[in-house]
Amino acid sequence: MDAVGQKKSGSEQAADRILTVPNLLSMVRLAGVPLFLYLLLGPHADGWALLILMLSGFTDWADGKLARLLNQTSRLGALLDPFVDRLYVITTLIAFVLRDIIPWWVAAILIGRDLVLALTLPIYRRRGLPPPEVIYLGKAATFALMFAMPLMLAAQGDWGIAGFAHAWGYALLIWGTVLYVWTGGLYLAKAVDVARTVPPTVARSGP
Repeated sequence: MDAVGQKKSGSEQAADRILTVPNLLSMVRLAGVPLFLYLLLGPHADGWALLILMLSGFTDWADGKLARLLNQTSRLGALLDPFVDRLYVITTLIAFVLRDIIPWWVAAILIGRDLVLALTLPIYRRRGLPPPEVIYLGKAATFALMFAMPLMLAAQGDWGIAGFAHAWGYALLIWGTVLYVWTGGLYLAKAVDVARTVPPTVARSGP
């Protein structure tokens, strides 16, 4: 095998890795989802729920940084990280509606955006294409929402920063929602373009 082949083989092995530091951080974040919901909706332990949200935001930032710093990018990480991001956003929105922290229509807009984009995934599958890569604005929108949610939860407490947290939480929620819907439109336009310009893959029949 020549040097180019060895390099390609090495990069493919790196992409297939599962046990990496970034992936472990994403799995820890995933495990925190049911704990967060229990704390928020069960005993109303808002302080501990707030801590879980803050840790999820920190690990979301850290796993991307570490993936590049340690050269530990992987196919699993490319799928797991945005999945956990969306799961946190959706479950937190639903929990906040149940606790009357945000109006239901805000959650409906944000969750509806993800449902619409989920319907575009078969377009890529039929053409043998991977889902579209996460764009920077989409990551920024998720980041804004994941910053807004801890602030809005902190605003429910009886402490000095409640007013500050309420103002900044709603500001980030508005900006995050606008960006989230805007990037959803960009993903939808890309899916429509792929559907129009790339023919579906014809499955072979027989041996």
